[in-house]
Amino acid sequence: MLYRILRYTLGPILRLCYRVEIEGANNVPREGAVVLASNHLAVVDSFFTPLALPRNVHFLGKAEYFTGKGVKGAFVRWFMKGVGTIPVNRSGGRAAEAALEAGLKTLDEGKIFGIYPEGTRSPDGRLYKGRTGAARLAIISGAPLVPMAVIDTHKAQPMGKVIPKLGARIGVKFGEPLDFSHLRDKANDRDTLRQVTDQIITAIQELSGQEYVDVYASVVKAQLAAEQRQAQEGEQAGQ
Repeated sequence: MLYRILRYTLGPILRLCYRVEIEGANNVPREGAVVLASNHLAVVDSFFTPLALPRNVHFLGKAEYFTGKGVKGAFVRWFMKGVGTIPVNRSGGRAAEAALEAGLKTLDEGKIFGIYPEGTRSPDGRLYKGRTGAARLAIISGAPLVPMAVIDTHKAQPMGKVIPKLGARIGVKFGEPLDFSHLRDKANDRDTLRQVTDQIITAIQELSGQEYVDVYASVVKAQLAAEQRQAQEGEQAGQ
């Protein structure tokens, strides 16, 4: 119920303020389990994606979103539950397994599970190498996988900016469903998972038009963070 309220109130506001253009929404099945695999450019991606469809889309979210204190914590918890966010503890060695279990449970209930194959936001607007989680979900569950692309959300909300710029033009595109159900007996085969993941990323790239980088985004982010630390240490040493 809360999701419908948010969709019919917040949805029109977002479309008006950010001139959201939606293409291919009919490619998403009207019922049954669906894996929705998207690129990831900004925090607001998870807000625009569900509001582009009549069905609720369930994304994973940090468990901390559901444990905040005070009025702000209560509001964040209420909103995250309203848009179907699934809390998951991303710390520790079982983070990947916990995410997979949450995704399979959601799909087993006949719902849409949204996932970002890159694993994290792009640091520079380019499309990065995909993790195999989306492929595993689609193969094990047998659910159709719909590739999706958000366009220019990183321009509306650059890294570090909390509130997106008003008036920015944002796009949401959905591709045709991909069927990997015939690969169920190879759900743990590394070569198969890599091939399927690359196919998913290629489908996303065709929708987004992004430049592709054959490196994990998390690796690039770590390198950028190290360079920034070195630069700061150099400045401090020179003072």
